[in-house]
Amino acid sequence: MPSTVVLEKKKAQVDALAERIKGSVAGVVVDYKGINVEDDTKLRKELREAGVEYTVVKNSILKRAADAAGLSGMDPVLEGTTAIATCAEDYVASARILNKYAEAHDFFNVKSGYLDGEVIDIAKIEALAKLPSREVLLATVCSVFNAPIAAFARAVQAIVDKGGAEACEKAEEPAAEEAAPAEEAPAAEAEAPAEEAPAAEAEAPAEETAE
Repeated sequence: MPSTVVLEKKKAQVDALAERIKGSVAGVVVDYKGINVEDDTKLRKELREAGVEYTVVKNSILKRAADAAGLSGMDPVLEGTTAIATCAEDYVASARILNKYAEAHDFFNVKSGYLDGEVIDIAKIEALAKLPSREVLLATVCSVFNAPIAAFARAVQAIVDKGGAEACEKAEEPAAEEAAPAEEAPAAEAEAPAEEAPAAEAEAPAEETAE
C-alpha cells in the first residue's frame, strides 16, 4: 500500500495538472513512444516558443486531473505512453505543432484533445491544426481595418478556401493594394470643376450677340 507521502505527492500532481487544464483554452494528448532525444528536444523547443506547455504524464494522473477539470470521454485513450500539451491563449498552437509532427513520424500519434473544456476527437484536432495561428489572425484583421469591404471579404474567403496561415498572409497584399485608390478619390473629385470651366466661358458670348 502506498505511503502517505506518496499519496500526497500524487494528489499534488493531480491538482496541479487539473488547474493547468482549467487555465488553458486548448490541449492535445499524444502517444510519444519511439521519439528520440534529439527530436524530443526540438519538439519541446518549438512548443515552448509557441507558448505551449508540454509534459510527459502518467495515465492515472491525467485521468484524475481530467475528471477534476470536468473533461469527460478521454479515458479510452489513456493507455501506453502519454504526454499532454496545453496552451493558455492560443487555440491552435498545440494542435498545429503536434499534428504536423505526427504526420511526419509514424511512431508519434495524437490521441485526443480538448477545446474550451470539451473533449474533441482526432478529426477536429486535425481541422484545428489547419487554422491560422493567433498572431496571423490578428495581423490579418488589423490589416483590413483601413481597407475597403471588398478586400476584407477577399481575406476572409481566402481563409475559408485554403484554410491555412499562408492564405491569410497572402490576403494581406490585395488589401493593401485596394487601400491606395481610395486615398486618390478626393484628387479626382477636385479636378471635376476645372473641366466645367470652358463650358461656362463659351456661354458668355452667346448672350452678347442676342443684344
